Amino acid sequence: MRFLAIWVSLATAFAAVDGTVQNRTTGKPQAGAMVLLFRMGQAGPEMLASTKTDAEGRFSFAQAVQEGPHLLEAPYAGVTYNLMLPPGTPTSGLQLEVFDSSNQPGRARLAQHMVLLEPTGQQLNVSEVFFFSNDGNLSYHDPANGTLRFFVPAAAKDSVKVMAQAPGGMPVERASEPAGPPDVYKLNFAIKPGETRIDVAYAMPFTSPGIFSGRLFARGVPTRLAAPAGVTLSGEGLKALPPEANTQAGFYEVSAAEYQVNVAGAGSLRAATEDAGDEGGPAIEQILPRVYDRLAVILVVALVALALGFALLYRRGEQRG
Repeated sequence: MRFLAIWVSLATAFAAVDGTVQNRTTGKPQAGAMVLLFRMGQAGPEMLASTKTDAEGRFSFAQAVQEGPHLLEAPYAGVTYNLMLPPGTPTSGLQLEVFDSSNQPGRARLAQHMVLLEPTGQQLNVSEVFFFSNDGNLSYHDPANGTLRFFVPAAAKDSVKVMAQAPGGMPVERASEPAGPPDVYKLNFAIKPGETRIDVAYAMPFTSPGIFSGRLFARGVPTRLAAPAGVTLSGEGLKALPPEANTQAGFYEVSAAEYQVNVAGAGSLRAATEDAGDEGGPAIEQILPRVYDRLAVILVVALVALALGFALLYRRGEQRG
């Protein structure tokens, strides 16, 4: 009995990994797809092995893997698709989904855009959130032009941080690059079928009252500006909306392709929520549910990780400086 118990324990700790890569665009198993197996550790992903699917889209890794979190990755048509394997979950009979890609948006569209302005002391902290919705069966992938273009004032260009979250994934840091026109940047991040979230954060020198300038690239998309209690926004074409009930954050809607707003006062949404007893809460998340409803609920699992990620990024930047 003792030998049997040890054998069962070893069988649990070391499990084989196999499954099928399914192309959701064609509705058929994907033959010849590369599949990579990673172990997720404190030092980051460690690649254990790679293989290709057979004619029926099946893959199998000959060596067993130790207990712990693992990741399957399938680069296909220029886009990487992932399947996380948390500890204790089955590792056999898996299904990894991929899609064909297009450099045209197709059914992928920017559904919501929000800009949070937080003037504190001699600095203006800006957090932008872009929600994409793709209800088609193609991934939108345009490396040359980027799938997102955004504006960053020249004074803030050295502080830009970008986090992107694919459907069902966790936020990851991504690099943006100049798009050509001054102060315009592009992001090469595939918009897969489902809901994608991209966060852009930066800071710039600022004295209140002052002027903040912005630029919009997607027409017909609801864009809302938000500011903490104690901060007021005004300007031509700016429409005031009812404040958020809990934080009393102010909301405004803007539709002009290029806009300027007068920013007066000082305040931090994070500080306001901490004063209310919600210590350490991610600032922008306190108002997202009111503005975005269903999209915010879908992404709520990764909100704390996102806030911590940005905090670490800025901390590393300060240490390097």
